[in-house]
Amino acid sequence: MQSAPRAAQLFVYGGIIMEAMRHAWTDDRMDDLAARMDRGFAQADARMDRFENRIQACFDKIDDRFEKMEARFEKVDERFEKVDERFEKVDQRFEKVDERFEKLSDRFEWQWRLLLATYLTTLVGLFTAHF
Repeated sequence: MQSAPRAAQLFVYGGIIMEAMRHAWTDDRMDDLAARMDRGFAQADARMDRFENRIQACFDKIDDRFEKMEARFEKVDERFEKVDERFEKVDQRFEKVDERFEKLSDRFEWQWRLLLATYLTTLVGLFTAHF
């Protein structure tokens, strides 16, 4: 219950303090505050501009690096295209080698059949001559 009278006292004192402050803030002091605020904001703007310039310089460096990397990747891509062309030529050569092996295989198969037929004919001839 003591808090109610105390709150009323604080309310009255607060009003008195505000009135005293209002009388203490003259036009000259308000103009001085405005000028200080303007200078402070100008300094903050200048700092922000410097910060933005530094950030932009960093991004410019990063962009330059990416452009250099892209150029290097283009060179690597060109090399891979040349390697691909070489592999295509190697594939063509292997296809020719495969064709040659198929021809050789056909020859050997034909010769194997001829040898088998000769062998069987010889056996039949020997068998009939012996019996």
